Amino acid sequence: MNVSEQEFKFMTEGITSDLIQLLMDREGYTLPRAVEIVYDSNIYAALLRPTSGLYAQSSGYVYALLSKELEAKS
Repeated sequence: MNVSEQEFKFMTEGITSDLIQLLMDREGYTLPRAVEIVYDSNIYAALLRPTSGLYAQSSGYVYALLSKELEAKS
């Protein structure tokens, strides 16, 4: 998928926002803790790399990857 830099930024920001909201809704994290978890994750780092293709996936799919990462850390 070939997108402009502006489209890429819009898509990654939307997924990031969704990930934070899902952590709060499903896991009961506070907003500051959910933001910290997302920004400190390997999944977020991958999301910011256009070559990963994660920006073009659904928020649910990326959340599933984040959940697996969090499970592996605990």
